[in-house]
Amino acid sequence: MQIAPELIQVLGWSALTFILTLLLTPIYLKAAKKFKLGKQIRDNALSGEKASIFKEMHAKKTGTPTMGGIIMWGSVALIIFFSRSLALIGVIDHSLLQRGLVYLPLFTLVAVGILGAVDDWFNIKGIGGAKGIKARPKILMLTLFAVLGAWWFYYKLGFSSIHIPSVGDFDIGLWYIPLFILVIVSTANAVNITDGLDGLAGGLLILAFAAFGVIAFMKGQLMLAVFCGLMIGSLMAFLWNNVPPALYYMGDTGSLAFGATLGVIAMMIDSLVVLIIVGAIFIIETLSVIIQLTSKKFFKKKVFLIAPLHHHFEKKGWGEAKITMRFWILGAMFGVAGLIVGILGMGIN
Repeated sequence: MQIAPELIQVLGWSALTFILTLLLTPIYLKAAKKFKLGKQIRDNALSGEKASIFKEMHAKKTGTPTMGGIIMWGSVALIIFFSRSLALIGVIDHSLLQRGLVYLPLFTLVAVGILGAVDDWFNIKGIGGAKGIKARPKILMLTLFAVLGAWWFYYKLGFSSIHIPSVGDFDIGLWYIPLFILVIVSTANAVNITDGLDGLAGGLLILAFAAFGVIAFMKGQLMLAVFCGLMIGSLMAFLWNNVPPALYYMGDTGSLAFGATLGVIAMMIDSLVVLIIVGAIFIIETLSVIIQLTSKKFFKKKVFLIAPLHHHFEKKGWGEAKITMRFWILGAMFGVAGLIVGILGMGIN
């Protein structure tokens, strides 16, 4: 693989996605104002109790435009189909859509994005006790999608093994299916849980997709590297307008879609171990919620002032910017660690 031309291709498509997402932002904001797509702060926590602390800290964010994830994953899809048009008229040799590897993450991005959009719409209209699709139905729908993906990976693509860096490949047979389901559902929800402060999830996702983009590039999977570049370009445009105070939020249509797609890409490049390292902040945030709910149910006692963890620090008096920047720093450290493990595990010097 010729590194310079391929790298230019990755960066070029990423830059185009960044520009397109920025150009679509004012159009989206105008539509959000017209159709009153403002976020509604939830009344109840996952445990069913009144989310009084959360409402106290985030009441000022009520009405901020949400569902911005639509222009994010929409930009990625538009750029891919734009490349198809350029290929048809002979401007470029190959479209991004011609390579089979792109279909799977693109389908995941759009399909889960639509699910998230429905959840956001419920939130805006105040439908449901949690102002959105309730947790169990949402997880069920994500699980059904993950089952479809697991079936495709196992029976159609022949995936049945996991790679342990520097150790080797282990064929786990049919166990690959529940593992795949667990990865997709967990990653989507973990990113969704982390998306609670301005810029937090967006920055961490950029770091994660960057790590997987490098690994895909070094494995010679150029189209997956390009796809990671598209995701980064879209996320950077979002982050441009999401730093405190946020101009708009990606909503569940963004966090669920980008989280699920991150999991799919990790499975496609056989980098589950790397995902665990790179996504450590997402995992820690999710564990803080699990610990809190478990402790309250069985011991009637809270471990954190409020979960997930970023809200705990927020309640302790840390500003949003401080929490976000410190989590970004930790995310970058985990990202580099995961990248090193992934590269060394491939045996690349």
